[in-house]
Amino acid sequence: MATYFVGPHVSAGGGVSQAPLNAKALNASAFALFVKNQRQWTAAPLPKEEIEAFKKQMKADCFTPQQVLPHAGYLINLANPDDGAQGKSYASLMDEARRCSALGLSLLNFHPGSHLRLITPQAACERVAGAINRALRELPELIFVVENTAGSGGNIGSRFEELKIILDGIDDRSRVGFCLDTCHTFAAGYDISTRDGFLKTMESFDQIVGMSSLRALHLNDSKTALGSHVDRHESLGKGLLGIEPFKCIMQDTRFQNIPLVLETPDETIWAQEVELLRSFS
Repeated sequence: MATYFVGPHVSAGGGVSQAPLNAKALNASAFALFVKNQRQWTAAPLPKEEIEAFKKQMKADCFTPQQVLPHAGYLINLANPDDGAQGKSYASLMDEARRCSALGLSLLNFHPGSHLRLITPQAACERVAGAINRALRELPELIFVVENTAGSGGNIGSRFEELKIILDGIDDRSRVGFCLDTCHTFAAGYDISTRDGFLKTMESFDQIVGMSSLRALHLNDSKTALGSHVDRHESLGKGLLGIEPFKCIMQDTRFQNIPLVLETPDETIWAQEVELLRSFS
């Protein structure tokens, strides 16, 4: 049955098994989580009991892997031109990927990283693709989901053409997809604040990358202006995007059956935002 999977990025404080419980408390039908501390390179292995508790809680709260979008740590930079530094990022990504697999999850979302203004965006995208190909060989069951960026600080992936370069370098494209963040998209210069602008942007993504490669959305309003290249999330309808793009998303069947994840800053109104989104469909 086709449906819209909507929910926030919830806390996994106290253990990953708390994440589905926290999502259910908000009446969410999707959620994101960190499977380890997002600002550290390494973490202790997940205890076997916690893995089993997570799987049990997922089943109890009627969540499937299709509804969950784990987010990898912020330190990972597969575009790094330094082989040693890129290797450290790769090891961290693979640690998170193995955690996701152990938890029975099927997706892992991450930012492509920055060329640090030391190599061209093309070369940086090719480095990301090469690292993903290696990961696909090492871990055959996971789907890697690359997130678009606002484009600050040499970050690649703000333009759809850069996402296409990454995709073109992938050996098995069935196991790589993309997550479009509405705030990042707007800050990168795509005006999705109106219905026409949103539809034109999605048409552009489809022509350049392909809607079949879209695996998730992050739903965030933007505190910063169109084309600012500054990533500052705002609660839905309270920023410069307004409410129109979120209505478009919830009335477009192309966005059914993928995680639609809120990363808005005010967690006290997440339940209201979930219901607001549902009211549009």
